[in-house]
Amino acid sequence: MSEKNTGEQERMKGELMVQKEFEALMCEYLNSNHRRKVERILKAFNFAKQAHAGVKRRDGDPYIMHPLAVARIVCGEMGLGSTSICAALLHDVVEDTEYEVEDIANMFNRKIAQLVDGLTKISGGIFSETDSKQAENFRKLLLTMSSDIRVILVKMADRLHNMRTLGAMRTDKQFKIAGETMFIYAPLAHRLGLFAIKTELEDLSFKYEHPEEYRVINEKLKDSEESRQRLFDNFARPVRLRLQEIDLVYEMKTRVKSAFSIWNKMNTKSVPFDDIYDIFAVRIIFEPTGDVDEKNLCWDIYATITDIYRTRPDRLRDWVSRPKANGYQALHLTVMGPDGQWIEIQIRSKRMDEIDEKGFAAHWKYKESHVEEDTELDKWLQTITEILENPNPNTLDFLDTIKMNLFSAEIFVFTPKGELKTLPKGATALDFAYNLHTDIGDTCIGAKVNHHLVPLSHRLESGDQVEVLTSKSQYPTVEWLNFVTTAKARTKIEAVLKRERKERAKAGEEKVKEAFQKASLEPTQSFLDKLATYFGFPRREDFYYAIEKGDVTIPDNIRKILKEKNGNVILKYVKKAFGVGKKKPLVITSTNTLPGKPVFDKTKPYELREETFGRNYVVASCCKPIPGDDVFGFINDDNSVIVHKRSCPIGIRLKSNFGDRILSTVWSSHTSSSFEATLQITGIDEVGILTGIAQTISGFHVNIIRLLIETKDGVFEGKINMMVHDVEDIQKMCIALSKIKNIQSVSRIVG
Repeated sequence: MSEKNTGEQERMKGELMVQKEFEALMCEYLNSNHRRKVERILKAFNFAKQAHAGVKRRDGDPYIMHPLAVARIVCGEMGLGSTSICAALLHDVVEDTEYEVEDIANMFNRKIAQLVDGLTKISGGIFSETDSKQAENFRKLLLTMSSDIRVILVKMADRLHNMRTLGAMRTDKQFKIAGETMFIYAPLAHRLGLFAIKTELEDLSFKYEHPEEYRVINEKLKDSEESRQRLFDNFARPVRLRLQEIDLVYEMKTRVKSAFSIWNKMNTKSVPFDDIYDIFAVRIIFEPTGDVDEKNLCWDIYATITDIYRTRPDRLRDWVSRPKANGYQALHLTVMGPDGQWIEIQIRSKRMDEIDEKGFAAHWKYKESHVEEDTELDKWLQTITEILENPNPNTLDFLDTIKMNLFSAEIFVFTPKGELKTLPKGATALDFAYNLHTDIGDTCIGAKVNHHLVPLSHRLESGDQVEVLTSKSQYPTVEWLNFVTTAKARTKIEAVLKRERKERAKAGEEKVKEAFQKASLEPTQSFLDKLATYFGFPRREDFYYAIEKGDVTIPDNIRKILKEKNGNVILKYVKKAFGVGKKKPLVITSTNTLPGKPVFDKTKPYELREETFGRNYVVASCCKPIPGDDVFGFINDDNSVIVHKRSCPIGIRLKSNFGDRILSTVWSSHTSSSFEATLQITGIDEVGILTGIAQTISGFHVNIIRLLIETKDGVFEGKINMMVHDVEDIQKMCIALSKIKNIQSVSRIVG
């Protein structure tokens, strides 16, 4: 067959694939509540198809398949309408083709163009070496989101499809995208109530960062499926009989915990898979009947279940009376099942269930009959708007401030008049003050919690009643930044400090100019720059601020300083800023054998060889990885490589901000080098147990750094810090220690 015929067949196959995907999109749209603007969607599809004509994705599919897939997620999984669908179809047109935002506005409307603009990445060439292009793009996205929430929902759909097709990307790109997803997009999905999307984003990130653990946990879930089904059947049988008596229209099903959630809990609690008791939960989803209130029906079902099974009182969660900040509503209880196992039950209406799955995107559907949840979204958007009004000039700090506002655990506290306020877990009295009003926060001197006087830094708990104490003479200080956890409070404090710094710098500038006048000198820009540089300040404002604070004293010999010949100061700092004239460090290429100019071949893993450990790469002190751990490399400013665990919180931040510096890595054998690791051991205390532990460990020829054993009421818990060669040493040691009599559990602490 000729190449021409083969090419034509491929083209026809691609056309068929695209047409089939578009028909599926239209089918989903016509089956939704939105039935009015088919022509607009068809027009957007044809426009995007023509704009991306001839372009293919990495997996070989026509590029238009990606916008179509994003549009299907927006329509089918989020329930959004034609404006969002069109924005999804067009979201890459401005970024990847010759068309401009104005063309979109002329072809469609200003709203669609605004959404597309918010989804378009900032072009290169305007960033300094220290800026993060990823963080800048996210800031731009938030600016658009503050005026239209749909831009972030379309972005979520875009990110979800990119994660679903991540296998076609290079390994280092997978780490970068997965890290960015875990750092910002999964928490953001949670904050928007997009539970199903948040769960899938976490699981897909986990799949690419820890493929072996992902495979093992899913195999264990599959192997335990039959036993879980038996447990559910035994629990559900008597419940169904009782629910029939109250004439309830409902569905009862199970929700299995995600692989990532299980792995995360295993690491956090240092327990094996078999010790995770809440692997699945039972959901009872009902249709409201007649004039019976949804909340009352939830409690009726609760009463029915507790007539059959005994509850665990500390696990009752009422999110029906007071929804979570992301709109989530349900009544949770945990009961002792017929097989002697704790079972979590989630009771919710069909409306509550749809909001749980689709988040704030589903709220619009219920606006006429139920508007309560929208107030929390409005509050959150208002907070984001306030942060954007006073942005931190450092992009990464700005991103961290935004992330602080994506809290998942919440507390509920009361004002003296009984008004309920929602705050993130860990919030302080000062956070509460700023939550009430900026002026109250700025003048806060303390608080009374449950009628007891507490300092600004006091951490609040659910149920606290808080009265803020203020003084007109009080004002924010730098130390206050250590007392707050919410983005709103931090942004307001930084705004005051920034304003104060400007005022003090202005006063310092006047003092410098007075000194120039005394020396009979003209305070020219060149002279001021030279004097600031003499004292080690590249920026005049920093120099003025230091003068006003008293950190620097203006000398009497200004004339002498200005006469010194130390080269062109401005040129010197321009060169420094752009790295001109720097001596290039000696760096090894990805083969670890060829010295010379730094070259990292990202098409293959960077080999972590023992003979170059400490010279070409080091392990990060924050997570202390050892050979055998899932790791990645980060190219440092001096072109050396720092090795982080893939799950390291600091590593995730690096992946989400500096994706271009990420390296895929592979360990070689390490037989001489040693790395620090910690084991946690629990068991029943008896004479000789410590001797047995020490003898077992000594048989592996490892160096124990620290051994701490604590006993209480016949039970002991110990932590052992040691130097090992690799993960295999740890695994063998865990097996050997677990065979000692009365040892209950042995695990590595990975945090």
